[in-house]
Amino acid sequence: MNKADLVNKIADGCDISKTQATTAIDTAVDSITTALKKGDRVALIGFGTFSVSQRRARNGRNPQTGATIKIAARKVAKFTPGAELKKAVNRSK
Repeated sequence: MNKADLVNKIADGCDISKTQATTAIDTAVDSITTALKKGDRVALIGFGTFSVSQRRARNGRNPQTGATIKIAARKVAKFTPGAELKKAVNRSK
């Protein structure tokens, strides 16, 4: 499913225009991104939790040359699925 498919599902399910559905999705994504930039967690009960995790600096290898390179420390976005989502994914049809 891509963004256009999601917009169509939301527009049909909520009986709103595709423009309104697109605005709703964009606002939700922007809100989550802003919270993560500040270092906050975003918990959607039943769906999952978005958070920021810190990765330490480490040594890596260039696969073409085999040379050792330094990979800098950085922050990464992390998603942990909630119990309801785990159950839904593992439930057979």
